[in-house]
Amino acid sequence: MTYAVRMRVTMREVADRAGVSIKTVSRVVNGEPHIRPEKVRRVHAAIDELGWVPNRTARALRTGLIGVVGIAVTELRRPYLAGLVEALVTEADRCGMLAAVEPTHGDPVRLEAVLAARGKTFDGVVLIGPAAPAGDGLDDRPVVVVQGGAAEVDSVDEDVAEAAALVARHLAVMGRSRPALLGADQPRMRAAFAESGIDAAAVPAVDLGEVADRRAGARAAVHVLEQHPDVDALVCVNDEVALGALAALVKQGVDVPGQVAAVGYGNLEDGRFSTPSLTTIDPGPARLARSALELLTDRLAGTAPRQPRAVVSPVELVRRESTLGRDPR
Repeated sequence: MTYAVRMRVTMREVADRAGVSIKTVSRVVNGEPHIRPEKVRRVHAAIDELGWVPNRTARALRTGLIGVVGIAVTELRRPYLAGLVEALVTEADRCGMLAAVEPTHGDPVRLEAVLAARGKTFDGVVLIGPAAPAGDGLDDRPVVVVQGGAAEVDSVDEDVAEAAALVARHLAVMGRSRPALLGADQPRMRAAFAESGIDAAAVPAVDLGEVADRRAGARAAVHVLEQHPDVDALVCVNDEVALGALAALVKQGVDVPGQVAAVGYGNLEDGRFSTPSLTTIDPGPARLARSALELLTDRLAGTAPRQPRAVVSPVELVRRESTLGRDPR
């Protein structure tokens, strides 16, 4: 019996299928900027159709790059963080790079080890969270901080001021005037309350401690209603806290949203299927990931300015039953 052996797909075949030059394929794979979106789409479509795998060894010899981005994250047990990491891995793959996920567990020694591996194990690092590197991120070993508010290096953050304004306006439109904050006190949220005509100084806040999870949310919801029985809305620091709060309210027979409305942050999939479903802010993990990898590949290509860049990514309010009520239909 004779078997046909499929030879390795070449870059020339990808270029021919996409109707572009070999140089364009190389630029797309290496994540270089200033390529027409239509050409990028055609190249990626040809790569997917032909199943081409770039020769990373050859690219490393040619460019001096490894083709690997490190993703430093505190932990992966938290659903939102896991989803953001997945978005970053997907985006790295779209840019023709491998991604190595490095949980740091909040240990500064682990974080420093990841950062020290730039130029050796990783071309650059995407760091999720508030811990910023010690000022050396502007050398030839780039760092991009996502959701950390870093000033020393390139950074990507969602528009938290707009998120607060969306929540405050939505609650005001729904007739809620006595909200409570579940999570660390949030100055932007208080400012947005004031702009929406809510007495921001009278808004209670419950500090959840180090772990803002569902258990903490359930405890905080019970506590705030015991201390402030007139509260008519809970604005939660994340969806996990909000889902815990919803469970506690339902268990105690509190009508949601009739008596108390609830708003989360993060747009977790669980919020779509909770009872009631959860109104939340969607920070757009895919948008954050796209911006982070664009900043990183610009640095690797040498086309970025010396000074750090800050990208502010748009957010969306996802309106569901925890503030709107159930559709009577």
